[in-house]
Amino acid sequence: MESGQRVPGCTMGPAAYRVAGLAQMLGELGHHVTDWGDAVMDESLTPPGHSAREVHAEAETFRWTVALGAQARRAADAGFPIFMGGDHAMSLGTVSGIATHAKAKNRPLFVLWLDAHSDFHTPATTSSGNYHGMPVAYLTGREGFDALPRFPAPIPDGNVCLFGIRSVDEGEAAALQRRAITVNDMRVLDERGIIAPLREFLQKVEHAKGLLHVSLDVDFLDPGIAPGVGTTVPGGATFREAHLVMEFLHESNLVTSLDLAELNPFLDERGRTARLMVDLVASLMGRKVFDRPTRTHG
Repeated sequence: MESGQRVPGCTMGPAAYRVAGLAQMLGELGHHVTDWGDAVMDESLTPPGHSAREVHAEAETFRWTVALGAQARRAADAGFPIFMGGDHAMSLGTVSGIATHAKAKNRPLFVLWLDAHSDFHTPATTSSGNYHGMPVAYLTGREGFDALPRFPAPIPDGNVCLFGIRSVDEGEAAALQRRAITVNDMRVLDERGIIAPLREFLQKVEHAKGLLHVSLDVDFLDPGIAPGVGTTVPGGATFREAHLVMEFLHESNLVTSLDLAELNPFLDERGRTARLMVDLVASLMGRKVFDRPTRTHG
């Protein structure tokens, strides 16, 4: 899907992950992999209402949210789902389905949002009119989403951690200051390092015996290593920092589902970003540095 923003190309994301060898890599790590194929929306569905202001591709995004919500619920029941996107509006649906699954399991759901942006706008506050800037607001129960399905179980502020943030609009910042969402922006990570804030959040997940959904946006990464995204913001996570996050998440054994959002192969350089994202998934799913072939000095 790419209805959450206006730069063409995100619909090619799933194909790029397949070409970059995501399933093969997971198989080599010993995981049983089933590719459920691309989700399909029902074009006959009509949104339950309308936003207060005009939002880009609202009906289409509603249909994707319904489709991905159902798919995510089934996938969570079946195993460890990896959702290959697609712009970040995909999380309106994927996290909705995961929340329904968590509610049925009577387990609290936690969300780690790896992103340059806080995505805390609503249809009433957005200046761009793009749904990919709104998922965190939707899943934490902010009002104004009249054109989307009602979120099944709004996630408590304390269960959400925004990580790597470095681009927040004034309206989002004001709204976040009134909430108890954990915001680890790049200033925090520069001062404290990557692991200490991440460990604190994971301890909360472990203590609550929660499920942990990780939503990874390509723009979490510095554009110097990941150019294949339409919303580049300088100063993102380095190659090593990103892998360290993933390795630490693997060792925690807490992650139960994953979004891969905003990959735009049309803007990539010979598949460079897609391959990096696949490598990061490998670290999340258990690949160690010793497992990688390396060149020896000769």
